[in-house]
Amino acid sequence: QVQLVESGGGLVQAGESLRLSCTLSGSRVSATGWYRQAPGEQRAWLAAVSADGFTIKYAKSVKGRFTISRDNAKSTVYLQMDSLKSEDTAIYYCNSGLILGDGYLPSESWGQGVQVTVSS
Repeated sequence: QVQLVESGGGLVQAGESLRLSCTLSGSRVSATGWYRQAPGEQRAWLAAVSADGFTIKYAKSVKGRFTISRDNAKSTVYLQMDSLKSEDTAIYYCNSGLILGDGYLPSESWGQGVQVTVSS
């Protein structure tokens, strides 16, 4: 079973950038997705990248501001977040699953999450 560990969160000002990392271990390489969950809201899918890194999908809410990528040599998937807004404040999670069409099907394998707080 895959293990996922997120890192790179923190407190930033609106308009700034932040890069999150998701380090994977324990299983063969698979598609990986990023989600976030704000207080009082459901967990929302943001982006996904295929195992080989060539297929990338984004939710409309973050397309153009967030960039997902992976470095399989480092077993790490990144989420570069630019032009951050206060509404991006949430706990961010990575997940190992499947890309289906323009979306993503999560597995039961989640990281512990990392807090991102954007002050306005």
